[in-house]
Amino acid sequence: MQDSSTNSVSIYRQVFSNIIPAIVIQLMVLIYNLADTFFISQTHDPVLVAAVSLSTPIFMMLITMGVIFLTGAMSCISRALGAGQKERANNIASFCIWTAIGVGVLISILFSLFIGRILGAIGASIYTFVPAYGYLSIVMAGAPFILFMMASSGILRAENHTKQAMYGQIFGNVLNIILDPIMILYLGWGITGAAIATVLGTVTGAAYYIGYFLAGQSSLKIHIKNFKASDGIAFSVFSIGIPASLDPCLMSLSQMVMNSLMSAYGDMAVAAAGVMMRINQITTLIAMGVGQGVQPLLGFNIGAKDWKRYRGILKFAIQFAFGISFLLVAACYIFREPIVRVFLIDPEAFKYAVEFVEIKLTSSVFFAIFFIFVNALQAMGAARASLIISVCRQCVLYVPMLFIMNYFMKEYGLIWALPIAELLSLVQSYLTYGKIIFNPKIFVEKMKI
Repeated sequence: MQDSSTNSVSIYRQVFSNIIPAIVIQLMVLIYNLADTFFISQTHDPVLVAAVSLSTPIFMMLITMGVIFLTGAMSCISRALGAGQKERANNIASFCIWTAIGVGVLISILFSLFIGRILGAIGASIYTFVPAYGYLSIVMAGAPFILFMMASSGILRAENHTKQAMYGQIFGNVLNIILDPIMILYLGWGITGAAIATVLGTVTGAAYYIGYFLAGQSSLKIHIKNFKASDGIAFSVFSIGIPASLDPCLMSLSQMVMNSLMSAYGDMAVAAAGVMMRINQITTLIAMGVGQGVQPLLGFNIGAKDWKRYRGILKFAIQFAFGISFLLVAACYIFREPIVRVFLIDPEAFKYAVEFVEIKLTSSVFFAIFFIFVNALQAMGAARASLIISVCRQCVLYVPMLFIMNYFMKEYGLIWALPIAELLSLVQSYLTYGKIIFNPKIFVEKMKI
């Protein structure tokens, strides 16, 4: 767990010890996402790739629900530990775990009832409807395990057990990657095999966290008797977690809108857009790992009122995130054609994907800075500011831009809409953070645990 001894550790060492496991977790998420698309693409059926592309934003909606408990746990528990409130930290941890499981069960039930209507609404064609239906029916059944995993990861990160938080993700994703080629190609189960591999990997990751807590390796107690929603606990978790989840949630919704609009240009354009988003994740998920890795450190130092160390961690995180994003964007641009060819060989889909990647990479390097500012706001408990940024980025900027750019530039305009929205969101996040951090009255209000 975090304690005052962390102040004797150099900022660089402490930041790296936190962000490296967080980056590894995001890399595993990236590899998992790429693995499904890659092995399905080896069937040489672009319709199946299109079906996965349609399914991805729906699956990511489930992940965003987990972000509520992951981020809420990281922010609230780290600040409580920094302020020496161990019992409150226990209550928060138990609340996050048991609420995540309950919400997961509810999601599984509701999705099974409305899956057909959802697919119809996001533009599934007569060719992609059946494979997408089969994939999502299986994957969404694993919702309770996915949300439990994410809540557990947030708890372990908050108490500075970053390596242990990483292991659960690794075990689940490695099993999924091993099972993908076996079930998709060897057994010939196609997209259904990808879904089964995903669920088995998720159950394995959840089993690791269960064993970790039962063995008493965590300094926090998640027993149901520690469950407490009152005394501002539920409000604190949701006021931070919901704004944090809104950005990826609204991103998934906006991607559904984009897929629906893109479907007017054919399944090959949809498949290409899906591959473009996968390649874009190479840069964005790493940036997210840096932001999530430093958030508990920022929150702890806020709770301990160590502002000098807080500023040092934030400055280094911005520099590191920008540097690694720049290198990744450069690599993706240089090798864009070989990377796209791994997933698509159809000439029309390949041409679309390469051009889409070139457009999207124009803003990818700046996403790293944006995400650091957003995580800093979440660490200080600036729930409303984080909420406003999330809503503006997707609803006020991106979705309207999709319709505007689609009118003027058709399918290419749909891709240009995201870089434009991201650059405007970066300016907004910087101005919002500056307004809070440099205004004493506002800043003190946001520091409340």
